[in-house]
Amino acid sequence: MKTKTVVVFDLDDTLYNEIDFLKSAYKEISANIALEANVSKETIYNEMLEYFSKKENVFEEIIVKYNSSFSITELLSLYRNHKPQISLTRDKLKVLNFLKSKNFNLALLTDGRSVQQRNKIQALNLTQWFSEIVISEEFGSEKPNVNNYKYFEDTFGDGNYYYIADNIYKDFISPNKLKWKTVCLKDNGLNIHKQKPSSVSEEYLAKYTINEFKELTNVFL
Repeated sequence: MKTKTVVVFDLDDTLYNEIDFLKSAYKEISANIALEANVSKETIYNEMLEYFSKKENVFEEIIVKYNSSFSITELLSLYRNHKPQISLTRDKLKVLNFLKSKNFNLALLTDGRSVQQRNKIQALNLTQWFSEIVISEEFGSEKPNVNNYKYFEDTFGDGNYYYIADNIYKDFISPNKLKWKTVCLKDNGLNIHKQKPSSVSEEYLAKYTINEFKELTNVFL
């Protein structure tokens, strides 16, 4: 009997670039602020991106500049709960369809708030590929808690397990201990959380590193 293959994916900066979610949220926020300020939403959006690039408090800066009636809490809620305009790139679609054609068991493991992550999952239409989805807020613990990973072993049973992710500080240490095959997607320069392999011990690093998502198919050959 052929051993089953279970491929578990991270979400942010793995299946899509998290900066795209940020930009989507900024566009919605800038449109709301533009309604009460005599300035175009494009101007406000570009200013928000500039504040972000300078690592400044974006919401505080934009509220003060336009004397906005919005509070930081309200803008944060808009950021977290908006319906994001994000999509899968062609290479991601191709790989996911390839894995599905192989009858692999595909699953998703992500940290974050339920509404925010569910909105991303819906926007990316991920449920057509992933039969099991674990979100930290719903599950009750975050990576690298080993229980977040063992959930999939309890669900799918014995098999060859893979975890595909990007964050070397929390993603790989637990699946490494569980003897999963771990794959790190190298930062393409757009990641929110930068990768500095020299800053962590070897147990935190993935067993494989790929430069582009399309290289993932080679891992299973």
